[in-house]
Amino acid sequence: MDLQILTYLVVGATFALYIGIAIWARAGSTSDFYVAGGGVNPVTNGMATAADWMSAASFISMAGLISNMGYGGGLFLMGWTGGYVLMACLLAPYLRKFGKFTVPAFINDRYYSKAAAATAVICLLVASITYIIGQMTGVGVTFSRFLGVSNEMGIYLGMGIVFCYAVFGGMKGITYTQVAQYCVLISAYTIPAIFISFQLTGNPIPQLGLGSSLVGEDISLLAKLDQVVTDLGFSQYTTAIPGSKLNMFVYTISLMIGTAGLPHVIIRFFTVPTVASARSSAGWALVFIAILYTTAPAVAAMARLNLHATVNHAVMDGGDLFAPENSLVYDERPAWMERWEVTGLLRWEDKNNDGRIQYYNERTTNPEVLANVERAGWQGNELTVNADIIVLANPEIALLPNWVIALVAAGGVAAALSTAAGLLLAISSAISHDLMKKIWFPDMSEKSELLAGKIAMAGSIVVAGYLGLNPPGFAAGTVALAFGIAACSIFPALMMGIFNKNMCKYGAISGMIAGLTVTLIYVFAHKGIFFIRGTEFVGLIGGPNSFFGITPEAFGAIGALINFGTAYVVSKFTPPPPDHIQHMVEDVRTPRGSKTISGAH
Repeated sequence: MDLQILTYLVVGATFALYIGIAIWARAGSTSDFYVAGGGVNPVTNGMATAADWMSAASFISMAGLISNMGYGGGLFLMGWTGGYVLMACLLAPYLRKFGKFTVPAFINDRYYSKAAAATAVICLLVASITYIIGQMTGVGVTFSRFLGVSNEMGIYLGMGIVFCYAVFGGMKGITYTQVAQYCVLISAYTIPAIFISFQLTGNPIPQLGLGSSLVGEDISLLAKLDQVVTDLGFSQYTTAIPGSKLNMFVYTISLMIGTAGLPHVIIRFFTVPTVASARSSAGWALVFIAILYTTAPAVAAMARLNLHATVNHAVMDGGDLFAPENSLVYDERPAWMERWEVTGLLRWEDKNNDGRIQYYNERTTNPEVLANVERAGWQGNELTVNADIIVLANPEIALLPNWVIALVAAGGVAAALSTAAGLLLAISSAISHDLMKKIWFPDMSEKSELLAGKIAMAGSIVVAGYLGLNPPGFAAGTVALAFGIAACSIFPALMMGIFNKNMCKYGAISGMIAGLTVTLIYVFAHKGIFFIRGTEFVGLIGGPNSFFGITPEAFGAIGALINFGTAYVVSKFTPPPPDHIQHMVEDVRTPRGSKTISGAH
């Protein structure tokens, strides 16, 4: 069957499944809408959490970044999985016991202040909206390639699908839809990886294949990749790090604590009936997440090797990489390259007019590589490959069957849409529940609150779509910014609220404002004010990465330190929390009563 028709059928079938589940499990009350009625099985919730968690950044972009960055790309694995453990151990059970199903609701009660809740809503909206840009970028990349439409049309289609199942279904619809999406995305990720691992190493388990020898050769896959990339002027794959070791460390911490502060994942721990179920659900989610995260490094390395092998015949043959006959003739390029060129995410420019593709690092300072380049008559790198296409193009590069390529298309869409839905619910609940119901209109009926939540979600979809059309970078890079924003604002307020009974409302508000402000100034200086291109002011802060070489994506950890420090200092000079608040904080950390639901929603 033709690839395009097969892709339409597979993606269309998964859409029908998602919308059908949303209609079957539609929300009939605010409890259903926000927390699925609070009665979801821990294993089911773990699977839904994993789908919520594994966004377009994880599915589409992370392996691409690891493929480009090599060893240093492991910071995404360390940061995102480590942060999940942090959240599961230090935040989720206590917030679940507290009984408030949104972050601002917890902040409101813990810090006895509507101003603190309003500040938390602002922080949550900034983080969630930044995060959702990455999801919409992923939707556009996937649809533009596999449905044969423009990037813009892909985003509009994604907006329509999310609107159908998120607005009508709420958390109840989203939970069961995300279980289906997890099954689709994990199949789409692991099946090609198994095929490719077996092709290259003879071992069908990708995690083991990564460390195995290539078929018919006495050299390991990683050693071969190291040899090829260094010969072509790139950094050694197994040792390269992004910038300094300090930046890599801070980047990892930023992703870790940003992860623990993400509102759309925290809300998941209120969809189960007890605190014990919340812990169990967190454990199951980690198992489901680990399946993809342990496969990603293998996918990255194998895709990188296959890409080099596609454009240079000497990679697998062991010949001279710089011999003219070994560079791929452009007119003989495989069909997958033609298809990706249409999207603009893969580009070729014939700089030396020889009609062949030269792919190497033109910025290398290695004298041996430069001598080889000059001998071969190469005039610069001619192939540009967007990091976001590596996973989606992987089965095509490896010449796998069409049904596998169509399945990957469905997986990419599932990954982006599942997280977009969770984020939209977090935004919706922040506006309708925490701002309107708790602060502006306390007498609002449940029916009116549900309607306001749906209107807020519809409005959020429009904003998300617009930002997705004008993203500030790759999907995973944009998502890293969102994690930084959550790290500098939400995480410290939650941690101090649970573990420091003396932290008062003035300290928490000052900390959130200080952390968010400093981080946004550093980010906007590099990326433009509200990510609008042409408004960067990096010169005013002393140049790019001027703070000890730390990149804007990694700056959230510094913002968190500023948040903690400001909150601590301010709390020393302002009145302590009332006694009943201090007793409540102590009670939340005490195990008794953990078998029942604490507090009213």
